[in-house]
Amino acid sequence: MPFRQALQGIIDKADKAWEELSHHSQPPPVPTSSKPPAYQNPPSPPQLYWRPNLHPQVPVSANFAHEQGQHGWGNNEAQNYTDSPQNSLHSTQGDAVIVRALIHHGHPDPAQKFTSARLSSRQTLDRPRGCLSARITAPVARGIWPAFWLLPKDPFQWPEDGEVDIMEAWNGEAINHSCLHWGHFNGQDWNKHRVLETPIPRISSPTGLRYDFVWDEDETTGRGRFVWLIDGTPVMRAEKPPGTRKMREFRILINIAVGGNVCQGQLPGDGCYEMVVRELAMWDAPPGGWKEFDRLWRDARDGHAM
Repeated sequence: MPFRQALQGIIDKADKAWEELSHHSQPPPVPTSSKPPAYQNPPSPPQLYWRPNLHPQVPVSANFAHEQGQHGWGNNEAQNYTDSPQNSLHSTQGDAVIVRALIHHGHPDPAQKFTSARLSSRQTLDRPRGCLSARITAPVARGIWPAFWLLPKDPFQWPEDGEVDIMEAWNGEAINHSCLHWGHFNGQDWNKHRVLETPIPRISSPTGLRYDFVWDEDETTGRGRFVWLIDGTPVMRAEKPPGTRKMREFRILINIAVGGNVCQGQLPGDGCYEMVVRELAMWDAPPGGWKEFDRLWRDARDGHAM
């Protein structure tokens, strides 16, 4: 019958076309954008290059020199810095260096009324770029001035050679002051300071807060960039001032001052005021590696003149 023959012809043609498609056609190419990327090694994490030995049987002097005296320290401070183990020690767990300011207003010896410690690391930053970090529990009280900061190794000229303040709070305010100084506080030097204040309600938390200072310097030109971080958040940035010392020559200072200009002459009450520094370390890169540095710089704020 013509109709059945025509229908069979259509079916035969369809079968033949399907057979050819099944045996000879190739799948369409995968678009480049949907191909999985070639395997890449993940960036290596920052590498530790210095950490002090804080074992309780190791003397503090193995890692730090004790800067001593009771001469005001340029700020009309009241404390007598000593090398007594009552004022600086390692924790019994071996995980912290502790500085104590001991206040005894009624002590008959003026040198014992306000004792504290000022520690200067024997290790310098030692590299043109890197990251210094520490987890710090800081005391907050009237007349008390804890600080974690950097100065060039001796001999040096202050303030022209530069000063970096990483953790600094004073006079009972739970506010950190990230600072950069390379001039005096008067005359033509009025603009040679950068500071940024960060309120930190948990500044005295027993678990501490992590403070990082990241530096990146071209030693040929002397130019460089700095970023300050608190608990991983970039808070302040600054360019390296011209004429300041190479960053590899800076050392760490840890101390608690008593009274002084920034405390407006106020003194603390009797007692023991502790600054606990844990996880003190130097790294060859900031958290996340150098690929993160531009982001940290972008997210930080410029400090203001004092």
